Amino acid sequence: QVQLVESGGGSVQAGGSLRLSCVASGYTISSHHMAWLRQVSGKEREGVAGISADGRTRYADFVEGRFTISRDNAKNTLDLQMNSLKPEDTAMYYCARQRVSRWLSIASLSSADFSYWGQGTQVTVSS
Repeated sequence: QVQLVESGGGSVQAGGSLRLSCVASGYTISSHHMAWLRQVSGKEREGVAGISADGRTRYADFVEGRFTISRDNAKNTLDLQMNSLKPEDTAMYYCARQRVSRWLSIASLSSADFSYWGQGTQVTVSS
């Protein structure tokens, strides 16, 4: 049974940092393309960062240079290091496993592209 469980969210002031973690179970995390997405209430989920099965990374323009996605194959976890946080980064953050075998661009990601999701972890950035 595939499960994804996120942790690490919280409240932080602008300019601060948070590290999100996603523990995968039921499969080997390095065998699939993975991503972090976020959602603000009333809006569609948007891609934040992605990592391919072979370890390549991609980022949305709005987080480029501030966020880093990484994977620990030994622990079967996916992390998102978030630095220089801004109030507009406030959202529910989800890790997800991509459905299709082709690694998709961040800008084109939609909820339908993913077959498994975590429950989400809230990130709140105050000014």
